[in-house]
Amino acid sequence: MTKEVTTTSTEGFSATNEIRDFETTIDSTGEDAPDTLESLLAAYGSCYVPALRVAGQQRGVDDMGRIEIETSGELNDDDKLESIRFDIRAEAEVDDDTAEDVLDRADQLCKVHDALKGDLHADRSLEGDAF
Repeated sequence: MTKEVTTTSTEGFSATNEIRDFETTIDSTGEDAPDTLESLLAAYGSCYVPALRVAGQQRGVDDMGRIEIETSGELNDDDKLESIRFDIRAEAEVDDDTAEDVLDRADQLCKVHDALKGDLHADRSLEGDAF
């Protein structure tokens, strides 16, 4: 299976993304829409929620209830992402040992977590005079 997204920019630093029947806008300046790193952090947190739910079920927490993840990304001096932190709150009662087990399993299940490995980069090609 292949996931496909078409990203189009006619001018400036904002881009429209067509994802199946959905459309989102990302603005690298953050003026007209979330910027690129905010969008990455949102995708990571959004992917981590179902990973937590499944991990909880697999580790004896049948219903996590409400989950809220505050995601922060620290930038280095070049405004590039240096670190990511999740502060997670769940409605379910979870002791410390179980919480660690759930988090470890969620790391294994989260596809965005897996995709953030250092050796995963896009294969590229550029075609000029295309339009």
